[in-house]
Amino acid sequence: MDILLVTCEHAGNRIPAAYRSLFQAQARLLRTHRGYDIGAAELFGKISAAMADDRYACMLSRLLIDPNRSLNHPALFSAITRPLPRDLRAAIVRQYYLPYREAVETAVARRIGERQRVLHISVHTFTPVLDRRVRTADIGLLYDPQRRIEKKLSRVIRKNLRTVLPELRVRMNYPYAGIADGLVSSLRRKFPPSRYCGMELEVNQKFWTQARCRKNNLLPGIVRALQAAFARE
Repeated sequence: MDILLVTCEHAGNRIPAAYRSLFQAQARLLRTHRGYDIGAAELFGKISAAMADDRYACMLSRLLIDPNRSLNHPALFSAITRPLPRDLRAAIVRQYYLPYREAVETAVARRIGERQRVLHISVHTFTPVLDRRVRTADIGLLYDPQRRIEKKLSRVIRKNLRTVLPELRVRMNYPYAGIADGLVSSLRRKFPPSRYCGMELEVNQKFWTQARCRKNNLLPGIVRALQAAFARE
């Protein structure tokens, strides 16, 4: 039996009260793509409401700590929190990073222990322009090309998206590599491909930030494409 897990690692830009003094001058930054994935919470909500068996979202800003990075990754902490003393950084890991990561990992392990296969969609959005370079996609599907089920599902989802949203450009392993550091990659290392299949869905933030890019049909179209793909699997 397949179980659909939907997560969203950058759903919000909240800062806990204990650390708000660090961000007093950063209100504008927190509202940008550097503070969170703009539109991801709405996208996550639509997908998880329609399909998810298990769902987890992190509402804390990645400027505090990035739950989609490994503990040894240089971008785990932002330029604001990286200079903090080691004990304070350790406290942030203990209080805010580990509870989210361990909750997701425990859910996967529990489902696998019940002899179920976990199909995981990690929901993200990406800024239309990064380092002055325009991203040339509307939707990206990230997966590990060496994992047969991930490759197969991603291709089916791309085909479905092109059917329901033919005006949009869908690219594979773009704007990031599917095997780059992240929650999905860490779960791949811990669970076999016969029991865990993880992919990342990336949607261009222009649908939320640019008036000319309307998203009226975007969210229901994505949900329909995903539902059809997972129904086949």
